Amino acid sequence: MKKFLSMSLLVILVCTAILAGCGADCAEKDTGKDAGKKKITVAINSETGSLDPAGMIALTYLSYSVTALDELLTYDADGNIVYRAAESYEVNEDATVWTFHLRKDAVWSDKTPVVSEDFLNTMRRALDPVSQNGYANYLFPIQNAEDIYNGKANVETLGVETPDDYTLVFHLQEPCVYFLDLLRLPVYTPSCRTYADAVGSGWDKNPETSVSNGPFYLAEYVPEQYFVLKKSETYWNAEHVKLDEITYRFFDDQQSMANAYEAGEVDVATSLPAFVMDLYEGKEDLVVTDLIATRYIYPNLNVKPLDDVRVRKALTLAVNREELCKIVGKDTEPTVNLVAKYMKDKQTGEPFVDGAEPLFEENVQEARRLLKEAGYPDGEGFPALTYQYPSLEMDSDTAQVLKEQWKKNLNIDIELMAQELQVNYSDRHAGNFDLCRMNWTADFADPNTYLSMLLSNSTYNCSGIQDPDYDALVAASDSEADGERRTQLLHEAEKLAVGEQFYVIPLFSMKSCNLIRPGITGITQIPASGALEYRYADRKE
Repeated sequence: MKKFLSMSLLVILVCTAILAGCGADCAEKDTGKDAGKKKITVAINSETGSLDPAGMIALTYLSYSVTALDELLTYDADGNIVYRAAESYEVNEDATVWTFHLRKDAVWSDKTPVVSEDFLNTMRRALDPVSQNGYANYLFPIQNAEDIYNGKANVETLGVETPDDYTLVFHLQEPCVYFLDLLRLPVYTPSCRTYADAVGSGWDKNPETSVSNGPFYLAEYVPEQYFVLKKSETYWNAEHVKLDEITYRFFDDQQSMANAYEAGEVDVATSLPAFVMDLYEGKEDLVVTDLIATRYIYPNLNVKPLDDVRVRKALTLAVNREELCKIVGKDTEPTVNLVAKYMKDKQTGEPFVDGAEPLFEENVQEARRLLKEAGYPDGEGFPALTYQYPSLEMDSDTAQVLKEQWKKNLNIDIELMAQELQVNYSDRHAGNFDLCRMNWTADFADPNTYLSMLLSNSTYNCSGIQDPDYDALVAASDSEADGERRTQLLHEAEKLAVGEQFYVIPLFSMKSCNLIRPGITGITQIPASGALEYRYADRKE
C-alpha cells in the first residue's frame, strides 16, 4: 500500500540521518547562527502564484505576506483589534462610510512613506480581470467595484477616497457587518505605487522593486527553489522583530519537507503527513494545531451529468468519510460541512457548524437509487469522469480511496489525474475539470469566507454555480445587523448549497502537523486561519 511504503521510506531516511549524526545540531550550524545572525529556514509547498496582492494569489503569496506586509488592522487570539498600517478608524452611523487613519511612521523598505494611494493602487489593479485575482470579489462591497470588474464603470469611480496621504475612506454599497474582517485580504493590503504599476510585469519577485511595509523585505528570489526575507530596519515596530532573516524553501511534497527537517536543512516544516505525529510523539519538535480549513470537491456544473443534482447527491452520499479519514491520516476529521469545523460562531463562541443539523447523512442505498433515477442503474452508461488533484501525498491517498468507494458503492469508474500544484490551481480557476479537489483555509474569521465562494459573481466560483436563491441568502446575511438572525441566514445558505443542491462534496477538516526546531520561540497562530506567523519569532543563541 502506498501509504505504508511512504512511511517506511521516511523511517529509513530518518534512521540514515540519525546514523550520520545529523539532526538538530546540524540545523544550528547550517541555518541558525551564521555570522551571529538569527535566521530560520521554513519549508513551504512548491511555488505557486505571484507576490503581488493584486495578482494571482496562491500559497507562495500567503507565506510571504504574513511576514512582509502590514494590513490596515488585524485581530489577536482574543478578538481584539491590533492596528498595523492604520492607527485608528471611524465609521458613520449606517456603517457605509469607513475612514482609516494611517500611521505616519510607516515607510516602505526603500524608506519612502506608505500612503493611502498605495492601498488604492492594489484595489484598482485587482479589479482588472486580467489580474486573475481570486479575491477581487471581496472588493464588491465598495461602491462601483463590481461594475468596474465587469467593465461597466471606469476605475476612477471606485468608492475609495484618499483625501490626503494618511487618510483612506471606503464608501460601501450598503452596510457590510464583517467589513473589518475583510481588511486582512490581499486586495486590501498596499502595493507601492512607485513600482507596482502592472500585474505580471515581474516587479513583485524582483528584490529591487518588491518593497514591503512589514517587518521583513524580499532580499532574494530564486524561482522554484527559495526566497529570502530580511529584517526591515525601517519597520515602525522593528524593535520587536528578533530574527534577521527567514528563508522559505520550496518542496514538491510533504515527505520531502519532513526529510529536510530531519536532515537539519529546514527549521520549520508545516502541514506534514500524519505519520510524522507517530514518529515525533513526545518530542518537543512536534506542534499539532487546528486549521480553519476544509478539504472538499468541486463538481463542474457545466459537465454532464454533473449538472444533475441527483448525480451530485449520489456522489456525495456514497462517500464513507470515516473510512476515508482512517486511511488518509489521523490529522483529518470527517465533515459534511463546507464551513470549517473549528470556525467560531461570533454570537456563541462555539463552532459555527454545531449550530445546525447535519447537512446530509451518508447513505449508499439512497445514492444508488438516485443514480438509477438519473439514468444510470448500477452505474450502467455513466461517463468516465476525471478527478483532478495536486500530487501531494494526502490528496493522492484521498483520490485512491474515492475511486475505490465510488466503484464499490455506485459501480462507476473515475479516472485520476495528479497534477503539479500550480497546474491544478490554473485548471480549476479556468474551469477545466470534471471533479476537482479543493481546499480552503479561512482568510477571515467569518463563515462568509466559505459561503461567498459559491456566489454567482464570485471570482472563486470555478464550477459554474448560478443560484439566485443562494445569492439572496448570502446578500441578506451581509447587511443583517442582528447577530442571531445573521447566523440563521448563514446556516440556511450553507444548507441550500451543500445539503440540497450539493454544489460541493465536503470530505474532511484538518489538523496541521508541524515540526518546529526547539529553541525557536514566538511563532504564533493567525486566529482567522490557523496558519503560523513568524514576524515576531526568535531563536535562542
